[in-house]
Order: sequence, then C-alpha cells, then structure tokens
Amino acid sequence: MAESRSTRQFSHVILGLDGTLLNTDYVVQQVLKSFLVKEGKTWDSKKAQCLLRKGPYEAAVAVLEEYELPYSAEEFLNMITPMFTEKWGNIKALAGANRLVQHLRSKGVCVALASNSPRENIRAKISCHPGWEESFVAIVGGDEVTKGKPSPDIFVEAAKRMNSDPSNCIVIEDSLPGVLAGKAAGMHVIAVPSIPKSTAEFGIADEVINSLLDLRLEKWGLTPFVDCMTQDCYPFGSKNFIYADIVF
Repeated sequence: MAESRSTRQFSHVILGLDGTLLNTDYVVQQVLKSFLVKEGKTWDSKKAQCLLRKGPYEAAVAVLEEYELPYSAEEFLNMITPMFTEKWGNIKALAGANRLVQHLRSKGVCVALASNSPRENIRAKISCHPGWEESFVAIVGGDEVTKGKPSPDIFVEAAKRMNSDPSNCIVIEDSLPGVLAGKAAGMHVIAVPSIPKSTAEFGIADEVINSLLDLRLEKWGLTPFVDCMTQDCYPFGSKNFIYADIVF
C-alpha cells in the first residue's frame, strides 16, 4: 500500500455511494430474498458475495444464473426494479457518512458523488438525507458514462464537472472496482472496505481504513474534523457493521 500520509494539498473529493455512504446491502438483501422466496428459491446470504460490485444488468445476470430462474435479464429487471424503487428513499446512512458530508460542505470543499447506479436511482437514494444533494457539486451515475467502475470513466467525468485535474482529487470508496477506477483515473484513493477481512485486497489504495469515522482528512491537506462523535455518526448505534454494494 502507498504511503498513507501525503504532502500534497488536495482540493476536491469524490465519494462512492452504495456501501460507502449508504447501507444499500440491507435493502438489496430484503428485496432479493422476497423475490426468490416467491419463486420457490432459498436465499443464500453466503452466495451474495458473488453479486457484489455489479451494475444492474450484470447483477441481474448473476442472480438468474445462480438461482436458475427462467427469465431474461430485462424481464428480471422489469419485475424487481419497482420493488427497489419503493425502498430507495429509506436507506440508512453508514456510520460517519453524515458527519463527512456535512463537514466537507461546511468547509467549502468541492465534492462529487460517483456511483455505478443510474442517476435517477442515486437521487432517490439520497433524497431522505437532508442537505446531501446540495452538498455535491456534481453527481455522476453509471448511465452517464460509457463504462462503469472499474473503468475510470465515472471519476474522470466527475473531475471534469468539478473543473478539477484528476491528480487534485481524493476518492473515498468501499469497493475494489471503485478503488481500481479511482487509481486508473490518476487519483489518490482512500479505501473503506465493506466486505469483512478483505483489507489485503486493497493494497493499491493510498490508505485503507475501517470506517468513515477513522478518516483523518488532515493527512490529505483538508481541514480536519474538530467535532466530538455524536449519535448522528452512529446511525445504527455502532460502527461495526458489514455492508455491500450491489448497485441497482
């Protein structure tokens, strides 16, 4: 892993969404389990790992193959998308997410949101988090670029919309495809792995931390947190949770 402390002064931050800021995993598992039970299948949470870090179409193909369902990917998405749409406005923020977004906004840092999710879904997911949408100078969805993560396209586009050179951007991501995308874009990357015991896989990142609560922004030339930890930082009462990043 690269040296965790930088002498550079970074001016722009790009955040991932699913698994980085939001506990999307809980909703995804609820919806998929409900759908599969109706299809006479047994949801196996241990097999969920093979679905992680995929866009909607790729995730659909993986589910259909794993559970041998008699649908095309398009048919499956048409059936399951409304089930997700009902849930998007109720996704909880992960520990430290509100604190980070609010802090960066209060300090005037240019922040972008970059996700493999379609832009419409991104807006729905952040809609119940007051002040979030206004905090982002740019929001880039997977449907707005040619290729999603691990391609660098999303991050390059985010930097472009912020009028920033990629080398001036810090990326905060929970997924390996996201980390690879950030590095391919020529950016510094802080990894917050959402899959347990996967830290070793993130050696390409410039820093690996366990939680957003462990961020030390001053390492990267940004204004440090000065607040005390509040209950708002721990939306579930503890920071010790496991999250995923299937991005519908």
